[in-house]
Amino acid sequence: MGVAAGGTEDHHGSGRNLIQLITPEGERISHPEFDPWVKDIGDEQLCSLFEDLTVIRRIDVEATALQRQGELGLWPPLLGQEAAQVGSARALRSDDFIFSSYRENGVAYCRGVGPTDILRVWRGNASSGWDPYTVNMATPQIIIGAQTLHATGYAMGIQNDGADSVAVTYFGDGATSEGDVNEAMVFAASFQVPVVFFCSNNHWAISEPVRLQSHVQLAGRAAGFGIPNLRVDGNDVLAVMAATRVALDRARHGGGPTFIEAVTYRMGPHTTADDPTRYRDANELEDWAAKDPIERVKALLDRKGLYTDQFQQHIREKADQVARELRAGCIGMPEPEPLDVFKHVYSSPNSWLDRQQDHYARYLASFGDPAEAASQEGAR
Repeated sequence: MGVAAGGTEDHHGSGRNLIQLITPEGERISHPEFDPWVKDIGDEQLCSLFEDLTVIRRIDVEATALQRQGELGLWPPLLGQEAAQVGSARALRSDDFIFSSYRENGVAYCRGVGPTDILRVWRGNASSGWDPYTVNMATPQIIIGAQTLHATGYAMGIQNDGADSVAVTYFGDGATSEGDVNEAMVFAASFQVPVVFFCSNNHWAISEPVRLQSHVQLAGRAAGFGIPNLRVDGNDVLAVMAATRVALDRARHGGGPTFIEAVTYRMGPHTTADDPTRYRDANELEDWAAKDPIERVKALLDRKGLYTDQFQQHIREKADQVARELRAGCIGMPEPEPLDVFKHVYSSPNSWLDRQQDHYARYLASFGDPAEAASQEGAR
């Protein structure tokens, strides 16, 4: 499948239609090609997706506040991109393995990563946030696009094992200009491995607009490698789920890789160290706010009579509970001991590392007991 299918017109590049199943006004659009892929999503499942979207936004808002209050060193907001993350993550099986960038905190939540573990790296308390093999999701990759190589390599392993699981890698529009992403697609296409390249096109690679780095639609780049592509309304959780399921099904049945371009928008800054008002038009932000991924599902639920007072109370309580856990876990996170830097570097004993640890331990000991020294200083 090399073309996207209809719903809403996108004017970047050739102007092909985006896959869309829910309009910004909350109207459910019937689509014969993609409806079958979400036929199991009834009222209960739709409410569950809305809960995910709302809780993930609350996690993002709370983490941003924690950074502003000096509790986190940095935070990469995902505001506005919730549907792209929830719709794709909820399409995966538990044995599929995820390789993400630093912004897929919503995907991590959907995979069962605890709120506190999401924050460990950003507080500077650990080199890694969680054990990847407990949730089948690698910890976030900071080097732009490097995770696409990891995913392709993992997918080659799946292929060699004869399994039907899939590797999924997430990256932004800016990463498509990196050599790593292109090299990963070369290998994926050559060996027809089961990997899904999920590109969240949020329109801005820090301060560089997507129209500058690419004069064609990003999904079209995959065609040059012989990789089928799909362009989807990234603010439509159902459409994203349908597109991801199509790609996963192809991979499981020997069809090789698929490139998904989820067209969404980064409502906040690139990170909390960024000021988007210096390069972004306020009118553009206003236009995309009208396409908010949470508001459209809320409108759909309201049309169906599901957005009741009782349901709203449940959502508020769930979001509050997760936010409390996030904040308490962040502030109560114990500071790492100096020698903890040597933990988890290698999976087996390493004499070279042991020697370094011994030297560092003797260096620290040369200062005496810090607690005792502080006590003596206080007495003086």
